[in-house]
Amino acid sequence: MAAVYTDAELNALADYEASRVGALSLHTASPGTTGANEATGGSPAYARKAVTFNSAGAVGPLGATAQPATVGVAWSNEVTFDVPAGTYTHAGAQSSTTGGTFRSGNTLATTQTLTSQGTVKVSGKVGPFAGA
Repeated sequence: MAAVYTDAELNALADYEASRVGALSLHTASPGTTGANEATGGSPAYARKAVTFNSAGAVGPLGATAQPATVGVAWSNEVTFDVPAGTYTHAGAQSSTTGGTFRSGNTLATTQTLTSQGTVKVSGKVGPFAGA
């Protein structure tokens, strides 16, 4: 028999996961389970960005169209990465802005290809129903 969770429990799981994520990262290919392929370089230089999440099950900070209220999902604010020319395909959830632990990764809604130094904006989602 498969477990059935209440909406409140799914939201609590998402909120717990969000409490463990302190930063978002940007990747040039799948980060796998280790955070591989994280962006580097540029001027200004690439760096992970600190992030905050709303409570799971509520509309995210970017509004209902971009981040609808979804049981088991906590949405983050949007962050802007400075990056060199390249192709960026994935975002990652990290425990901190430096070092720390890679928590998860997800494909960007749209691959971003830059022909020169520029910026890429990303928001994240975590929780039992936050998959691709």
